[in-house]
Amino acid sequence: MTKLELAPYAAQASRWPAAGRHILAQFDAETVVVYQAYRRSIARHAALHQRLGGPEFSFGRMSWIKPNFLWMMYRSGWGTKPDQEAVLAIRIRRAGFDAILAAAVPSSFAPGLYPSQEAWRGELQRSDVRLQWDPDHHPSGAPLARRAIQLGMRGVMLRRFVEEWTVGVEDISELVAEQRGVLGQGVEGLETPREEVYWPGDAEIARRVGVEASGGR
Repeated sequence: MTKLELAPYAAQASRWPAAGRHILAQFDAETVVVYQAYRRSIARHAALHQRLGGPEFSFGRMSWIKPNFLWMMYRSGWGTKPDQEAVLAIRIRRAGFDAILAAAVPSSFAPGLYPSQEAWRGELQRSDVRLQWDPDHHPSGAPLARRAIQLGMRGVMLRRFVEEWTVGVEDISELVAEQRGVLGQGVEGLETPREEVYWPGDAEIARRVGVEASGGR
């Protein structure tokens, strides 16, 4: 039994924004759920110790998190791609998630945020957080007009994510496999983690990461 709150996909899809840059996530007043996919040995260690780590996990690499469950399913092939068979739902402090957003620098040049490509490259080199907006995806894998966010962390920010902001880790691989089987019959019976549009606590953070104000607070 997962700790995540689930809801019918079809009902959720009907109320999510159809287009634009929106952070879809399961969250409450204190925490936000983000997803990562790993080989089973890394996931076992994380679930046992309630934080990432162990001999196979590297703090020297960029580590990407996704608050949108279906974007994680697209990237991991619903838990079927090599070294992505185990999907983790990592609950982190909401203040930490906003701090990650505040430190994020786009992976590609954003003219509205930086006066020049040189200025952007300098920020990119100094920052420990990368930001990407990619096409969100239907459960079948078809791309959508809506954009989904993913955040890559390294260095101090990755350490803080693991050691300071993580409050719980759940291996949801069984849920993923179960719903992958349901999806084989169509989306009618599909259940996914309940997600709403997330709005950062600071309007300036929202502006810098490029979320659509029409998504609401």
